[in-house]
This record gives sequence, structure tokens and C-alpha cells, in this order.
Amino acid sequence: MSSQTLPTFGTTRLMDPAIPTDRDLRLDLFRGLALWLIYLDHIPSNIVAWITIRNYGFSDATEIFIFISGFTAAFVYGRAMRDYGFVVSSARILKRAWQIYVAHIFLFVIYMGQIAYVARGFQNPLYAEEMNILEFLQQPDIILIQALMLKFKPVNMDVLPLYIVLMATFPPVLWLLLRNGTLALALSVLLYVLAWQFGWNLPAYPGGGWFFNPFAWQLLFVFGAWCALGGAARLHGLVHSRITLAVAVAYLLFAFCITLTWHIPGLAPYVPRWLAEHIYPIDKTNLDVLRFAHFLALATVTLYFVPRDWAPLTSPWLRPAILCGQHSLEIFCLGVFLAFAAHFVKVEVSPGIPMQIAVSVLGILIMIAVAWMLSWYKNATGRKAVARSG
Repeated sequence: MSSQTLPTFGTTRLMDPAIPTDRDLRLDLFRGLALWLIYLDHIPSNIVAWITIRNYGFSDATEIFIFISGFTAAFVYGRAMRDYGFVVSSARILKRAWQIYVAHIFLFVIYMGQIAYVARGFQNPLYAEEMNILEFLQQPDIILIQALMLKFKPVNMDVLPLYIVLMATFPPVLWLLLRNGTLALALSVLLYVLAWQFGWNLPAYPGGGWFFNPFAWQLLFVFGAWCALGGAARLHGLVHSRITLAVAVAYLLFAFCITLTWHIPGLAPYVPRWLAEHIYPIDKTNLDVLRFAHFLALATVTLYFVPRDWAPLTSPWLRPAILCGQHSLEIFCLGVFLAFAAHFVKVEVSPGIPMQIAVSVLGILIMIAVAWMLSWYKNATGRKAVARSG
């Protein structure tokens, strides 16, 4: 990537790492868009969700969210590790992991209460079945303990536990990235391969493993951090090559044609049997290689046409998505609540297309409003703190 696209980060030695000093608005923009897409995907039988990328390729908004989370984690804490050392920066990272954990537990309790109240109040047990909380209603004491250990996760709450684990284990990863980024990425790839080879995953309750296998999804997180700490600069020539762009576009078209057969069963026979045997199943739990490659293709095309100094990044039209991306934890939690509320309205009021559009648009508008209030409060309290210190 050129200096106009991403900052030149220099070497990855711990004593002389060139950590980026200014925030790339593209990260906030695409994380905000990813949060909107996740919200739309979480609403069952939602026609508006057809605009999300999961319907036109192998990957979805989750890959975007995890990659950007790794990039921003390295952006924030890489500088802290350089300036204050391993112990202090690790404490800051673990503090952030604790904050995400507390948010997860708070979200879990309120989410369970929301679903249980609606299921009983409207005498519709299907809500509990759809959201996977029947176990909670039958044995709340055991389920609460399992939730505290991140083993029990209702529908739509799988991302935060993954994020918690990735952040909690990030200090040694960041230390190695700053010393030898190539080695750190190679070890991440090795762990990914071993997880596939031996079926490694963390246990879930009441059985099975995590929906997002941390041993596999860590690759995307570490790759994002590696890009933030010099990897993006190393890929400059490759990413901006017309040949790479052509390959990326061709792969996106291939993925689109394959996913088209999922929506139009009549097209399925046109997929050669040998090809179907090689690509299926496209495993989301273990971050299938085809999903990872699809994300890389999307990122390549995006970086080619959306440079760092892209003028619309400062326009008011993109400001709402950027604001949501800057408050990703709060907006993600809010999106989980809103998705179930939208589902409830569709079931109890009207399942029609106008209602689907209405709850989709209203939910995103609420997310934007909350992000704006959070930004306003942060700026207001920040100015007061500066005034007092002066």
C-alpha cells in the first residue's frame, strides 16, 4: 500500500516500531457499516438483509469486524507497549478485555430478561426456542454460571466472547508482533492449521464448541494487527497491482456465482461435482479458507478504490457510520437488543415487507442517535477536563 493509502510503519523491532499516530477513518467507517449489517442479519426473515454481503459471497460482516478490531487494537496498544513497556500495556489491554466481559454479562442478563418477559407476557414459547434460551428458563442458576464462563451463549451473542478471548490473549501476541511480525503471523497461521487438523475448539454448554472458534478466528485478528504494525506497508506493491485487483474481482465473481446457487436451487446442478466436493462445507465456525480469501478479495478491491485521503470520508453523509464505528462496543450491544425488538414487532404486529423495512431503518437510526450522543458526551466531558486542568 502506498503512503497515501496506509501509513508507513517501518520495522517491527520493539525498540524502534513506527506505530501509526493518526486514526484512519476508513476503519471507523467500515466497522460502523459492519455493525449495521450485523444488525440487519440478526433480524429473522428480513428482506432488507438482502443488501448485506453474506448473500453475495462467502464472508460476512463478522470478518470485517474482527479484522478491524485487531487492527485498532494494535494501533492503540502498540504505541503504549513501545512507550511504557510490556507490563503497563498488558494491564491496559486486560482492562479493555474486562470492560468487554462486563458488557457481555450485562448484555446477557438484560437480553435474557427481555426474551423471557416477551415469551411469557405474550404466551409465545417460540421466542425462547428461537433465541436458544430454553435452558436458561429451565435451570437459570446453572446457565448463569456457564454464561459467566463464556460457555453458554444465546443467539446473536457469539461475537463478544470471541472478542474477549482475543483481547485477553493479545499482550504476548502484540509483544511478538513488535519484535518479529513475520514470526508472529507465521505462528498464528500454524495455530489455525493445527486447529483444523486436530479439531481444537473451546467447549460450549450444553455441548459442542464455540460457534466462532477462537483458535481459528485469531488468524484474522492477528492479521489485522500485523497490517497495523507494518504489514500493510509490505503489501503495498501487491495490493495495488492490477493483476491482484483482477484476481480479487474474479474471485468475488466466483463466490457470487456459488452463493447464487444457494438462493436459486435450480442453478445448483451447474456447479461441477468435483468442485462442490472440494469447497463444501464452507465452515464459518472455523473460518474456512474460502471465507478468509473472500474477505481478502473484498479488502483488496476496497483499498484500491478507497484511499486513505478519500474525500467522502469527511463528508456528513458518512459521518453516521463513522460515529457508530467509533463506539463499536456500545452499538453492537444495542444492536442485539434492537434485533430482537424488531423480530418481536414483526411477529406481533405485522410480518409484511413495509414493517421489515420500517424496523430495519428505525433500528439503524437509533444506533446512529446513540452513537451521536456518546460522541457528544465524550467531547463535552473532554473539553471540561481540559478546562479544569488548565
